Amino acid sequence: MMPGMNPKQMASMMKQMGIDVKEIDAAKVVIEKKDGSVILIENPSVQQISMKGDKSFQVAGEIVEEATSAKKEESDVEIIMKECSCTQQEAENALAEANGDLAEAILKLSGE
Repeated sequence: MMPGMNPKQMASMMKQMGIDVKEIDAAKVVIEKKDGSVILIENPSVQQISMKGDKSFQVAGEIVEEATSAKKEESDVEIIMKECSCTQQEAENALAEANGDLAEAILKLSGE
């Protein structure tokens, strides 16, 4: 918000510019990152902002947990090693090149 501006005035100005802000009643927000880590936000304040057909979200709250899902990655590596009869390093490299896509990693190593 702009300092000294009435929130109703701000909402009116945004509406005139074609910006619609809607409060989302969320209990928690979970963000799954590409590297497998997770960010958990509890008691969030979530706003959906619509402008010119595009929607974006603004999230604020308590970050409770940020962890990697190494257990899942290990099981994927093991599956690739069994399916393709390859080393752990080869399986990890294929999984990384496939951006974590198990099926794609197996296809790359099996030469299809």
